[in-house]
Amino acid sequence: MTHPDMPPPRRIDVGEVTLSVHEAGPADGVPVLLLHGWPELALSWAQQIEDLSEAGYRVIAPDNRGFGKSDAPHEVEAYGLDRLVGDMTGLLDALDLEKAVIVGHDWGGILMWQAACLVPERFLGAVGVCTPHLPRGAVPPTEVFRERAGDEHYIIRMQDEAFDDFWVGREKEFFEFIFQPPPPSGDLDKLPPSVSHLPKRFETWLERGGLKSEEECVVPPDIRARYVEAYKRTGFRGGFNRYRNFDANWERMGGVDHRLAMPCRMIAAECDFMLPPKLTQFMPVLCRDLDLDIVPESGHWMQYEEPEMLTAHLLSWLGRRFPARRGT
Repeated sequence: MTHPDMPPPRRIDVGEVTLSVHEAGPADGVPVLLLHGWPELALSWAQQIEDLSEAGYRVIAPDNRGFGKSDAPHEVEAYGLDRLVGDMTGLLDALDLEKAVIVGHDWGGILMWQAACLVPERFLGAVGVCTPHLPRGAVPPTEVFRERAGDEHYIIRMQDEAFDDFWVGREKEFFEFIFQPPPPSGDLDKLPPSVSHLPKRFETWLERGGLKSEEECVVPPDIRARYVEAYKRTGFRGGFNRYRNFDANWERMGGVDHRLAMPCRMIAAECDFMLPPKLTQFMPVLCRDLDLDIVPESGHWMQYEEPEMLTAHLLSWLGRRFPARRGT
């Protein structure tokens, strides 16, 4: 499948920062806000932006704070939960929108579910792509990550600000490495904790010669080149700062009701070893109105691995719950 062209972005002041935002579709279409994950950009939604807008939805896809052409404050505290949620509500305000359907992948999914709990009045419905809605754990997340996989867990490594430059100068190789295809679903339960040792695995992968064929990557080279160009300009700190707020965000969500009454959709990936489908087991308790599907053979990078299937799942649910034109 040919990767669609992205609609040109515009800079929108959302309050504390200015975001670079791609928009498509009719002004009177039901708004759908797409939030990307790490280390992606709004670019990851290119196929869905085209497909949803052609179906009559008003699609809004920002480079999130800290990524791409959006503002990237230096301070770790600038990426706390309330400030990130403020970007979303500020964006809706700037576009004169009371509510939108919100869709999030990876970190965008984490933020999306937490925002749905904190400001449910701003969202028509919520869709997780790979990222499930989870109950709040009993201990801070970094304790869990360290217990499961030790100090080499990539999220633990990211807590150290000295890690900011780990992939700087090696952006091309990083995106060849990170966008590898997934292991077979039958192997997920056999994977050792060291699968989360991304920095160490990256070094070993380089020592073994790196990318040997394009079949070892799910993102085509021309698209990877756009990621490389973006990260050579911005560095990696903006994304890392989100991970550095894991524990602070966990504290923030203490006492917050995690149950959602709005229509919810979960599209899990069968072969996602970081966010396996079994993590969706809590969602029927947390989401009163839930539709759940698993995309077979897809890994974590579903927008690239199964773009048509992802679009089909989105449009099927949106069409049932939120017809494209308001009032229809």
